[in-house]
Amino acid sequence: MDPRREALRRRLAELGFDDMRVAQVGPVSPAPLRDWLAAGRHADMAWMERTAEKRLDPGLVLPGARSVIMLGVNYWPGVLRQDGPVWARYALHEDYHDTMKPALVAAGRVLEELYGVTGEDYRYYVDTGPVLERGWAAKAGLGFAGKNAMLISRRHGNWLFLASILTRLELAPDAPVRRQQSGFADPGLLCGKCTRCLDACPTQAFAAPGVVDSRRCISYLTIEHKGVIPREMRAGIGRHIYGCDVCLEVCPWNRFAQEGRRLLLAARFELPQLTLADLLALTPESFATIFRKTAIKRLKLAGLLRNACVVAGNSGGPDLLPALVRLAEHPLPVVRAHAVWAVRRLAGERATRMLNDARNSEADAAVMMEYQGEA
Repeated sequence: MDPRREALRRRLAELGFDDMRVAQVGPVSPAPLRDWLAAGRHADMAWMERTAEKRLDPGLVLPGARSVIMLGVNYWPGVLRQDGPVWARYALHEDYHDTMKPALVAAGRVLEELYGVTGEDYRYYVDTGPVLERGWAAKAGLGFAGKNAMLISRRHGNWLFLASILTRLELAPDAPVRRQQSGFADPGLLCGKCTRCLDACPTQAFAAPGVVDSRRCISYLTIEHKGVIPREMRAGIGRHIYGCDVCLEVCPWNRFAQEGRRLLLAARFELPQLTLADLLALTPESFATIFRKTAIKRLKLAGLLRNACVVAGNSGGPDLLPALVRLAEHPLPVVRAHAVWAVRRLAGERATRMLNDARNSEADAAVMMEYQGEA
């Protein structure tokens, strides 16, 4: 056994990475990604299409790349009650892109020290570069690709942040959890007959086992999508204010999950204490203060108010109507549109009178559609 490899594993664990595996750079079957893009399942995430060739060939990202070091950070917070608006668990920390990056810089220095490489011989990414992280993680044996399209670890369940280091080093690869059939992981290879994740999805976002249609995915709709959420998708969003963990939560492999060390994470577990009324009342100043350093800040206030209006419309809570009526006159059309929908959904026939002033001053076509369409 290469003592440098064990030293690398040990020192990366000391930095805060909970798992490390290595995959050898080689051919990747292009069909799954290209078919997914051709079907439009990436929605308006145009960068997926622009970077497709790089994702299929790490050599286009780092010429001469021979190995991919895949790293996992366990973010399972343990049992966490969310009685009000529901946040994806990963968001209940300071932005992991920021908190994990210093550890990746340090990991690069460890590579240089142990293997004599320079900074030109590797590239690192935390969910930001043109790398198929889940595919390489499955090939490296960090976990396997589940029917929910997530990486499932036998040690950590569904709760791993992934980071990758592309390097020109020729490192011995680790074995996958089970021999892959072609290209990357065969979706659900180790899931057996279990379909809990597929059955539980509130918006039926799985086009097939392991294939997510972003256009129907709550995580996409509440985070990546910047415009008006399609009306037919809103009821399925339920209480999800930012992202969705449903297809992760129901996975039986989570019985092995242990609460993470959080050496590279800064918990923000106070966020679920925010009520829907709190969120509907956010101002630019309070938004900037409350969500400082979190991934949620990238959604911006308009996006969070939009989501809060949808959750309010699903809540059945008439006490939220005054706040929603005020938001029906918000400066931004994307907020007004969802506020109008929520008022009409909660108030029924009374909505016409309640929204009279807002409607009389409305000039945006998308917002007018909300007045005219079904709530």
